[in-house]
Amino acid sequence: MHSSTASSPSRRPSGRTLGLGLALVSAVAFGGSGTAAKPLIEAGLSPLHVVWLRVTGAAVALLPVAYRHRDAVLRRPGLLLGFGLLAVAGVQACYFAAISRIPVGVALLIEYLGPPLLIGYVKFVQRRPISRGAAVGAGVAVTGLACVVEVWNGLGFDAIGVLFALGAACCQVGYFVLADAGRRGERPVDPLAVSAFGLLIGAVVLTAFTRPWQADWSPLGGSVVMNGHSLPALIPAAWMVLIATVLAYLTGVVSVGYLSPPVAGVVANLEAVVATVLAWVLLGEHLGPPQIAGGLLVLAGAVAAQASKPAQEIAPVEPLERAAAGADGQRPTHPNQSK
Repeated sequence: MHSSTASSPSRRPSGRTLGLGLALVSAVAFGGSGTAAKPLIEAGLSPLHVVWLRVTGAAVALLPVAYRHRDAVLRRPGLLLGFGLLAVAGVQACYFAAISRIPVGVALLIEYLGPPLLIGYVKFVQRRPISRGAAVGAGVAVTGLACVVEVWNGLGFDAIGVLFALGAACCQVGYFVLADAGRRGERPVDPLAVSAFGLLIGAVVLTAFTRPWQADWSPLGGSVVMNGHSLPALIPAAWMVLIATVLAYLTGVVSVGYLSPPVAGVVANLEAVVATVLAWVLLGEHLGPPQIAGGLLVLAGAVAAQASKPAQEIAPVEPLERAAAGADGQRPTHPNQSK
């Protein structure tokens, strides 16, 4: 049986540079999901069924990867289950529940409070040091996101909607924490296995939640309109599945192995900038001066985070990682990592 053990990133040359590149690819890939999904929604598919199509299509595409790393199910079942529930199904379900009650811009901003929440989790729960650059970068990036989504144009307070958006932010924290936990301990798991099985589990959960057999899938056989141009609906559907999900999750999870979770989380904020730019180019949704300025702030925050010197690692306390390691209760070891 093929081993899913991940090699230590400290043994790989230029790990930080490679990690930053992978994180950027992931942010760009994730950023295209909304641009690909919107024409499908306008053609008649519901947002929840588009999410199901996205996750399930990606899970099917990664079945060979899951089979190759099938021993991961025995090595770290808790971690794979947590990643599927939080990083896949949880983020998607909470975000779409939030935008059904509060403006999209407000929900997006709250969801991208994930990096500051992640910094708080790492510092106060795991008791691991945080570089000043990562903390400052997160603050700058969130400020920029407020401008990108023009949050002042649609502020409205709905307690349940805000709670759902905060749930999406917390699930986003789980994405980075569990991706980092997978390579730690006595039974590390290949990040490709984490992505593949996480999407499979997420697809099962979303299937029960969305009931896709009740949907009308006929729009997929027709055409959609993007910025005044007609094209087959299967093109944005394939982009959403293969690029915005398969490539995005694979590169994102692998990047956390080279960067610290807080740094990877801040770089992920670039997704909102990419989404806005792609909507401008492909959907004709023009950018205003505040959005351009906000995009520059997000970029500055990401650069500040990844350029900062790593904080000195101290003896960590990582209850979530220990839980994800399995039922043996043994404390995982922590190999040196490039941050």
